[in-house]
Amino acid sequence: MKRALVLLVAGTVLAGVCAFAASGKPPAEVKLWRLDCGAAQVNDLNVFNDTRAFPANAKMRFTASCYLIKHGDTYMLWDTGLSAALKGAPTSDKDPISATLSVTIAEQLAKIGVKPADIALVGISHYHFDHTGQAGAFPQARLLIGKGDYDSLAATPPRNGADPTPLKNWIGGAGKADPVTGDRDVFGDGSVTMIDLPGHTPGHHALLVKLARLGPVLLSGDQVHLRENLPINGVPTFNYDRAQTIASFDRFKKLAANVKATVIIQHDARDIAKLPAFPAAAE
Repeated sequence: MKRALVLLVAGTVLAGVCAFAASGKPPAEVKLWRLDCGAAQVNDLNVFNDTRAFPANAKMRFTASCYLIKHGDTYMLWDTGLSAALKGAPTSDKDPISATLSVTIAEQLAKIGVKPADIALVGISHYHFDHTGQAGAFPQARLLIGKGDYDSLAATPPRNGADPTPLKNWIGGAGKADPVTGDRDVFGDGSVTMIDLPGHTPGHHALLVKLARLGPVLLSGDQVHLRENLPINGVPTFNYDRAQTIASFDRFKKLAANVKATVIIQHDARDIAKLPAFPAAAE
């Protein structure tokens, strides 16, 4: 046991030394907070499965989670949830989908002493309204979004049902946008990586965050919306490209297995509960 502990400590030190040698600086501390960015009442789960795998009129309360990442002294948001205009909105048990918000991102950040102006990066998994709603509260941040999605938003008129309104600060505005092609190592040290998984939208991405204690965490974006769809590669009826979605499912699951990631399905309350409840952070 003692020898095993020594080897474990030595391996950890060696990993740190290798990271230092590669970048010329010690690896940054990384923290991850899950934020409440709204909820949606879904009254027909087969909207999210085009083979109708669920019983007729099966219902589920989806979360609209988003995430704060601290890398050294730099703050990044991953997704920005539902619009603040939906705060207090009622949900319906009859409409296919209805959304609501109980607390804004800015209100949550204030509880841990973070101001909107402190956010340097806003990463968006894809352009749908429940992932872009509060982006406008962080106009100084650099926007990271898949190039396929950026191109759809910036086209005249916008393509593929994309609505640029929540991102107008960066789409034709003064904000700094950084369209991402393929995977993107956000900080250049392998700790936070946007993972290219097109299909749900043209430029859809997930996010892989490597934490010192918890290990790798894979945030799904909308590659998958609920646990039951993951093993069967359930494709929503409204996805941009079905074949790309299936290929991205294959990559998502193999990546998660190979790096031994904790998978967080961002719309599934059972999955986001794997992370500490705010204001606690995962490290």
